[in-house]
Formats: sequence, C-alpha cells, structure tokens
Amino acid sequence: MAASPSFRSAAAAGVLLAMVVAAVCLPGAAAQLCEDYYDDTCPDAYDIVKQVLMDAHQSDTRIFASLIRLHFHDCFVQSEKESPPNNGSARGFPVVDAVKAALEDACPGVVSCADILAIAAEISVELSGGPSWGVLLGRLDGKTSDFNGSLDLPAPTDNLTVLQQKFSNLSLNDVDLVALSGGHTFGRVQCQFVTDRLYNFSGTNMPDPTLDSSYRAFLSQRCPRNGAPASLNDLDPTTPDTFDKNYYTNIEVNRGFLNSDQELKSSPQAQGTTAPIVDQFAGSQDAFFASFAQSMINMGNIRPVTDPSQGEVRTNCRRVNGS
Repeated sequence: MAASPSFRSAAAAGVLLAMVVAAVCLPGAAAQLCEDYYDDTCPDAYDIVKQVLMDAHQSDTRIFASLIRLHFHDCFVQSEKESPPNNGSARGFPVVDAVKAALEDACPGVVSCADILAIAAEISVELSGGPSWGVLLGRLDGKTSDFNGSLDLPAPTDNLTVLQQKFSNLSLNDVDLVALSGGHTFGRVQCQFVTDRLYNFSGTNMPDPTLDSSYRAFLSQRCPRNGAPASLNDLDPTTPDTFDKNYYTNIEVNRGFLNSDQELKSSPQAQGTTAPIVDQFAGSQDAFFASFAQSMINMGNIRPVTDPSQGEVRTNCRRVNGS
C-alpha cells in the first residue's frame, strides 16, 4: 500500500496507540498483516482507493458511513450480503466494485477485497473529519460466505448484556464496544429500527422511557406509527455527515437513535462498565479518536484469513473465484 504523507503524518500525530501497533507485523495468526504489505506489489493502492471514494462521495454523501459498515460486517463474520442483517440495508457494493476494477487495472490479482474494505474504512473516517491510522494489510478473501454467521452481528435491539457478549466472543472489550459504536456518529438508518422504541418498547405499547421527550416527538414525526419502514433518518441529528464525538453527547442526553446505542449509557449494567467510557468520549474528542483508531485495528485483526489454502484474492468481490 502506498502510504501517502498525509496518511502517515496523521497517524503519527493523532493516534499514537494506532501507530505503535501498526509499526510492526503482528505475531501469531496475523503474522502477515503489515502496514506496508503492498509497498512493492501495488505501491499506489491507497491513493487509488482514495480517488475512487472521493469521486463516489460527490454523488452519494452516505457512502463513507456505508463503507465503514461493510468493513465492520466483513471483520465480524465472513458475511453474506443477502442474510437478514445485510439484505436491503448493507450498501456500497458498486463502489467496492469500482475500487476493485481500478486496482485490477493497476496491479492485477494483488489487493484483496478484504483489504479494500479496510483501506476504504480508514479513508472514509479521515475524509469525514475523523482520525487516521496505519491500516494493517495482507488479508485474503474467504472462499466461503456464511449466511447465518451475520446473525451474530450486534443488532439495533440488543441490550448491553448481549452486546458485551458478542464483542467478548471476538476478544473485543468494553472500550472496543463503545468506541466502535461511535461509527454511528454519521450515516442514516431506517425507521423500522426505531419504531418499537417510539410505540411499543419491550411490548408495553409505550415509548422507551429513556428516550428524550422532545427527541421522541421529533422522531415520531419522521417515523409515524404506520409510516414507511424504510424512511431514512440521521443517526446523529446534530452533525449527520461529520465524524465527531457528538454521538456520545447525544447519548448523554438520551438522544441515542438505536436502543443498542442508548444502552451504552442508560442500562443499569452500563454503570461502572460502558457509561464511564461514554462520558470520557463525550468530554474528549481526542480520547474518542485515539480509541476508535485502536479499536478499528483490533477489529481488523479478528481471525484474518492469511493462509493461501484457506483464502484467495478475488477478481470480483461479489463472488469466489471460479464461481
């Protein structure tokens, strides 16, 4: 990967923890993941990905948040885009196709689709005002897709106990949970994921009592009881297209859009676990940015496929080679 001056300087200046981890190849199962993996084989990879993303953003302001979501899903499971958590909501595949085509023109058969998503996620955060970090590379693409595996992804309706267990299953801790949830600081979400909180929380036929009353009134106008379930809303109504700490300041005043977001602060179990982390990030954008960068690296190291007998570099990111 070509590490542009801005890429390296931002990582060094703003995200010390990320730099320390990224400076060397990781031991053990992730031994092949290195920041400079493509320096010799595809030195312009980073710049190629960045140019395609900037072009795509001109016609689709949602694309950066969508690409982060794709990387998140790709790391948590070898997910299948038609499985329930992805079908109809995961987006950004045409842009991934465009990135892949550009990379294949420059260096055929070299850069994996998994690494494309990792690079694209970092660029998307940086171009939206967030931190940069040294992306560790060298993943291969899986030869199978797990339709049911994506059911283990964190869900909008999950309570804190379930969220913590899902992250713990992948050796991610509470800081990772709270920091990565901060990816909801931008992007859009469908009404269907908030209607229960507005009208029938936990089967009570009442709204979620933790939801701020004025925010609830606003959302009720946006998402009426019998309205269109796919209508889109800003996850962060204050700065919807900027990567910043406002996700946490919203949660502090009970304005988290998703139940899984508000659980990080309002759940009884959050006191002494995730709530203090929310408080810290709400008070310090630098702390959030540093932790988010480190947690993105941690997430990127969840069971990466590096064994050529188990993986490949796909020529088409939508299908296994030869299919």
